[in-house]
Amino acid sequence: MPTDLTQASAAGLSRLYASGKASPSEALTAILARTERVNPLINAFSHIDADAARLAARASERRWRRGRPLSALDGVPVSIKELVGVRGWPLSMGSRLTGAARATEDSPVVARLREAGAVLFAQTTSPEFGHKGVTDSPLHGITRNPWKLDRTPGGSSGGSAAAVAAGLGPLAIGTDGGGSIRIPASFCGLVGVKATFGRVPAWPPSLVGDLANTGPMARTALDCALMLNALKRPDARDPYALPPDDTDYSRLTLRPKSLKVALVMKMGAHPLDREVAAKVRAAAQRFEAMGCAVEEVKAPYPFEQAMRTFGIHWFAAMQRLMAQYPQARHAEFDTSLQAQARAAQAYTLRDFADAQAARRDLAFAWSQLFTRFDLLLTPMVAVSPFAVGLTAPPGAHGKPNALWTPYSSTFNLSRHPAATVPCGLTRDGLPIGLQIVSGHYRDALVLAAAARYAQIDPLVFPEMPTD
Repeated sequence: MPTDLTQASAAGLSRLYASGKASPSEALTAILARTERVNPLINAFSHIDADAARLAARASERRWRRGRPLSALDGVPVSIKELVGVRGWPLSMGSRLTGAARATEDSPVVARLREAGAVLFAQTTSPEFGHKGVTDSPLHGITRNPWKLDRTPGGSSGGSAAAVAAGLGPLAIGTDGGGSIRIPASFCGLVGVKATFGRVPAWPPSLVGDLANTGPMARTALDCALMLNALKRPDARDPYALPPDDTDYSRLTLRPKSLKVALVMKMGAHPLDREVAAKVRAAAQRFEAMGCAVEEVKAPYPFEQAMRTFGIHWFAAMQRLMAQYPQARHAEFDTSLQAQARAAQAYTLRDFADAQAARRDLAFAWSQLFTRFDLLLTPMVAVSPFAVGLTAPPGAHGKPNALWTPYSSTFNLSRHPAATVPCGLTRDGLPIGLQIVSGHYRDALVLAAAARYAQIDPLVFPEMPTD
């Protein structure tokens, strides 16, 4: 049994519960105590529901004593991103404009987690309406990276990533409309999964429509797989949900010698940090050493067109969001959200129709690549975690590097499954992520590859300061 239950994985807690060596109440008590010490340093939680969590933990304890847990997640503490509805919890969206509204029903992922017996104990911070790749908001302020407190955890699921990395619960739910699970998972040394679009039901519809995905974030691929087993169950509220799926994602079976793997180091003409590039190339060599046939290839779709296509979809959604609030309150939005909405004013209806056609072309191009390769490897983010308070890291000539995350949004457009797994640390001791992608519906292969890689290149999490 670990001396510190806050450092146990979800799978590890489940084993401890089954053996009677620890209980859900003991695990929750340890995590809440650690939260009191650590959350003031990182600002990962915007709401803590300790009383309801204690009741849920005691109910789980009774099930484990009877030998009738609801799932491997029964009694495991989970935090939920503030963009995801939890009955009775605030619907703040990181915004001053949402007022005191509370969710009146559970979103599909929350309903599935409750059915699995998980203990929902806290809500995690997000940038306002999840609009950017770092986590600070007008409502909650700055969220910090547990690896170095002066660095960003990424975003928009930065609170979820920071919490898990800091030992404030082994599991968290994030959302991903352009990389918002994978970017912070990379910056915080986690595994984060954006499944094939529709695999995880969602409701209400996201602000960014069918770019958006909801999914698991954890320290291990196995924990993400256990979550996906619960989250994948259908929900009639989501008209885009995929049919029922009987895959057990936790089996994590991989036959490396039968796999063809593509490596794409750059999507186009964008900067790539040398340390990131070196670690990703080393990771590709480890896949080769496993027995995979690895081949470096060029991205099959023009990067500039992909970025424009994503931008039109994304910025138009921000403009639509602002239009739902009175003009007199628009100045209360985060200035970067306002800038995105203004950018959309230049688009015409023809631009949007062209972007939809380009999205189909992009998805076709990447799907064709997956007829030749089983897996794709890329860097997850082109830079290492940068200073808090910035929307983008410094670039050339003193200007912000707007192309710091070129690898993620393509697969929101294409709907392919993608995950990130840590592949080392920078000289400053900051995590670097490797992105693993595959063809539609091959989520199990992505998770199995992430698990196998993590076994041969494990990451040790830092001790968090508590004063």
